[in-house]
Amino acid sequence: MGELIRFEKSSELCRLIDTLAEFSEGQENGDNAGVTRLLYTKPWIEAQYFLAETMKDAGLEVRFDKVGNLIGRLAGKDPGAPVILTGSHVDTVRNGGKLDGAYGIIGGIAALKHLKETYGAPARTLEVVSFCEEEGSRFPIAYWGSGNMTGQLDGRNGHELKDSEGISLQSAMETSGFGSGEHPNYAQGKLAAFVELHIEQGVILERMAKQIGIVEAIVGQRRYSVTLRGEANHAGTTPMNMRSDAMAGAAEFIVRLELLATRAASLVATVGRIQATPNIPNVIPGTVEFTLDIRHDNEGTLSWFCDYLFQEYEDIANRRGLALVVTPWLATTPVPMSKALAGQIEQLCGKLSLTHRRMFSGAGHDAQLFAGLCPTAMIFVPSKAGISHSPEEYSSPEQLADGVSVLASLLHELAYEEQLT
Repeated sequence: MGELIRFEKSSELCRLIDTLAEFSEGQENGDNAGVTRLLYTKPWIEAQYFLAETMKDAGLEVRFDKVGNLIGRLAGKDPGAPVILTGSHVDTVRNGGKLDGAYGIIGGIAALKHLKETYGAPARTLEVVSFCEEEGSRFPIAYWGSGNMTGQLDGRNGHELKDSEGISLQSAMETSGFGSGEHPNYAQGKLAAFVELHIEQGVILERMAKQIGIVEAIVGQRRYSVTLRGEANHAGTTPMNMRSDAMAGAAEFIVRLELLATRAASLVATVGRIQATPNIPNVIPGTVEFTLDIRHDNEGTLSWFCDYLFQEYEDIANRRGLALVVTPWLATTPVPMSKALAGQIEQLCGKLSLTHRRMFSGAGHDAQLFAGLCPTAMIFVPSKAGISHSPEEYSSPEQLADGVSVLASLLHELAYEEQLT
């Protein structure tokens, strides 16, 4: 049991990844700052149709769903059996790297192509998906593609969501040729498993010299907007003991956050954006707004930490005479991956002589939306220096090929053998 597949076409894999990266804003001007491919923009449309042709070249049947998710299908001998799905997202952050999301799509196509050419039709249907969106870089929503595919988002609420130029998601979707009845919704009720291949986006695998990461869970996240209001006043004439300085309060908040997060095992916390008003060199800031991003793999620990942190913040604000407003805008719970699939991946890594470790994902992924519908797994390959969401994002051709080897071997077990374990 368990056909071992060693994928050796790393040059073709890398060529397709490089070609996909060319579909990016700024390419016509010779801008090589990174890959920018936002939902329903011209580069996004061109990328999806390039991938559609790549899927056809691989011998797959191709279709789009209502919101623009692209699906390539390798039909199984049993048309009534649930589908085994793999893939990732085609959109990027602004000036991102060429592997995040794209690797999971190209790697999935490569795996299905190899399986079809080597073993013919599977017993159960295999599909690879290029999700239309995951990052939330253009519109104030993330997981638009997988959320609609899994039924957790409704394509009709696109009228309310607008980008920085005031264009609604619905309008952009329709301009791109989607959002109507021409493309039906994905039938999410017939899934046997979902497997996502991805770069780690962290430094653990590289630091520990492991070739494959087997994700046990995707961490939960809390995101907040925090506003501190004090009193703007003259920087030269207001004594230090008579100030209500919102920036000084924010600085204490940030230092306190770092201290508490360092004491909490495996928890990470980040202030990613901060804005001061009036933001003038010789004026004490009257208002400061900043964001909080807090993540942990245990829901109880995550909730306890946030409650404790905001009690500390209340005490600091009261002592400094500042008004505090905390607005939550994202809350996701930790999502465990399938133990059975993780066990299969671990066995395959051993048989393929690939060093591996089980780990958590500190970043969110499309896979977390499937975990409640079907057995779900994630396979990581190392990222150089842990860099991601950057033009410096890099994994070697050998590392990328290792990931496809594991993915193809797992898909063979799931789709070609008699029992779905």
